[in-house]
Amino acid sequence: MKRHGARRGAAVTLVTAAAVLLAGCGGDGGSGSGDGRDGKDGRAGKERSGAAAAPSAPAEDDRGPDAGGVPPGPKEPEADLTPATGSFGKKEKKYLIGRVPEGQDPAAVLEGGQEACDRLAFLERRNEDMAVSALILGEIRGARDAVTHLCPRRMPLVEAADQGFPDGEFAVGERRKAGRVIVPGRYRSPGPGPSAADAGRGGDGGGEECVWRITGAGGKKLDSGSGRSQGGDIEITIPASARGFGSTGCHSWLNSGGTG
Repeated sequence: MKRHGARRGAAVTLVTAAAVLLAGCGGDGGSGSGDGRDGKDGRAGKERSGAAAAPSAPAEDDRGPDAGGVPPGPKEPEADLTPATGSFGKKEKKYLIGRVPEGQDPAAVLEGGQEACDRLAFLERRNEDMAVSALILGEIRGARDAVTHLCPRRMPLVEAADQGFPDGEFAVGERRKAGRVIVPGRYRSPGPGPSAADAGRGGDGGGEECVWRITGAGGKKLDSGSGRSQGGDIEITIPASARGFGSTGCHSWLNSGGTG
């Protein structure tokens, strides 16, 4: 089994750097088309996930991270979803239906969706792994619905995030269930590269140790390992015989394809 394969190329510190980039990224399309092609949103990101935090509350379905993102409570009727000036496009209107809390400006809700698209594009331009990891960690609120309706060109990132998972304790089974069950296969936890200091706060951002463990029937240890993220990507294979997996300090695991 390959545990500590250092990849070549522009690997980036995916948790610290992503949080900093999300906080500082600007946009040239925050109130524009919302497709996130070249935009920076110019607003400080208000949400960061803790680097070593346990995974957030599991989704109610199998769609993966950020499956919902719609606040509870009464919503504005479709007939009232109009901006102060001009009009919403067909895709924008579809995005807003059932999403705008009663009494809230629909344009403000739309801006939030466009901002999610812009932030995702901002990260993808720097490093695709960073963008996928940000989705896995829930660092871009409402990303799934925003991508579906406002920037569908980013859907491959969402699909890749659906195949990964964050730190935490999981059962291993034949069918993935977000937040609870992962499937056998090859996975990697991306490590940092030389751009970490530029993207972060002047440090290498890679000092935390990634520790992982694979267990079989009856909790028997099948494999385990550890490594510091500055040593490159950590690559593992979760076999079909596995029944459990847990990790800390690894932040996110991206699917590398194949089966266990």
